[in-house]
Amino acid sequence: MDQSSDPPGFAGAIALPWIERQLGPLQRPVEVVQLTGGRSNLTYRVTGAEGTTCVLRRPPMGTVLPTAHDMQREHRILAALGGTGFPVPRVHGYRPPSDETAEFYVMDYVGGHILEHVDDAAALTVAARRTAGESLVDALIDLHRIEPETVGLGDLGRRTGYVERQLRRWSRQWELTKTEEVPEMAAVHGWLAEHVPPEGEGAIVHGDVRFGNAVFSDDGQLSALLDWELCTLGDPLADVGYLLLTWDEPGDDVAVRPDGPTRLPGFPGRREALERYASRSGRDVSRIDYYITLQAWRLACINQGVYSRYLSGDSGMASTDIEAIKRSVDRLVDVAVRGLPPSD
Repeated sequence: MDQSSDPPGFAGAIALPWIERQLGPLQRPVEVVQLTGGRSNLTYRVTGAEGTTCVLRRPPMGTVLPTAHDMQREHRILAALGGTGFPVPRVHGYRPPSDETAEFYVMDYVGGHILEHVDDAAALTVAARRTAGESLVDALIDLHRIEPETVGLGDLGRRTGYVERQLRRWSRQWELTKTEEVPEMAAVHGWLAEHVPPEGEGAIVHGDVRFGNAVFSDDGQLSALLDWELCTLGDPLADVGYLLLTWDEPGDDVAVRPDGPTRLPGFPGRREALERYASRSGRDVSRIDYYITLQAWRLACINQGVYSRYLSGDSGMASTDIEAIKRSVDRLVDVAVRGLPPSD
């Protein structure tokens, strides 16, 4: 490809020769397409004229918060989990940052269905949608059963104090990126900090498990779980709470995703998904409402950071509806507040 036509953030003069050293020569013209499903790290599909296809991921452009968007860490996690047979893309290498370009890593492209919206799920049969819901829950169970030390991830984070760490980290991000005062966020944070549940056994936690971060085959089987940027060690019920938070159902008063895929017939309901996780994992899920509230508050902090980057022009992403991101923050604040017990 002509480097003058590179998508924003893709340094073709550096990236393409590096990719070819890992995968072999790519026939020209090489097509590079920026994938727009996520709003954080930048992701590109690279395809040679002969059909070789891979994916490159790099941090967002502009100023990023300390310790965020660590590509080497994400590459390490994928390499470790890939050795267990867990469904993740195979990685081909990591390139550290330089004067010419940001750090990045390269992995296989996994084709299939990413169920970000209702329209995406409509491409699957009703039976395949049920399979997709069940296979995503089962993958979460499998992930939480992997012993971190056995795959070289024992030092990925501390197994204890997960909720407290999340409260500290994302409250700092909120303060750094907020564009207006939202007293409800402080109120939810205070309640969460005062009611942290007793910790169970720590596990590998994905941090962003949802249908939009997974690839499914035509029959609904999970082919790959994507976007491991927020992965760490900690409380596995945080993953369950996040998945249920994003598992919208028809009739929800306030939906995290008004056009979420699980609004279509076929998907198991939230309660059924939770019962499947509980029965197959053997974990006590009686405090799951706490974790759903925690994740609503946390996702509001995350999306506020995304909104702030878009406002500053630092996102590096293609044009988007910035106000839709702001509306998502407002909805999440509302969901978090609804998770608090009634005031006396």
